[in-house]
Amino acid sequence: MNLNKTDTDDDYEFARQKYYDLLEKGDQALDLMIELARDSEHPRAFEVLSNMLKQNAEIADRLLDNQKKKKDIEKIGNQQALPNSMTQNNVFVGSTTDLQKMLAKKFEEKSHVIDPEE
Repeated sequence: MNLNKTDTDDDYEFARQKYYDLLEKGDQALDLMIELARDSEHPRAFEVLSNMLKQNAEIADRLLDNQKKKKDIEKIGNQQALPNSMTQNNVFVGSTTDLQKMLAKKFEEKSHVIDPEE
């Protein structure tokens, strides 16, 4: 499934707006429920109020998750847009004796110590 950038942006903005709407309505409902719980002093009203608070907090958390998901989608899209990176494999063709001689020569070149008496 290949979503283009505008579809992803549109869906993100739509979901984001829905979360904002839910949070706003949740805040209004919380205000009413706080008044009801205060007036009735009924334990069930306070239980419902606490559940509503929890649900509103979860919606706010989902709003942040929505941003993270959008960034992940963009990251994947950017990785697919990049050209394939070139993989270079070096292969030695020769005998093990030739390989040991070559490595010994490299080691000698790197570990060459200048003799002060020379």
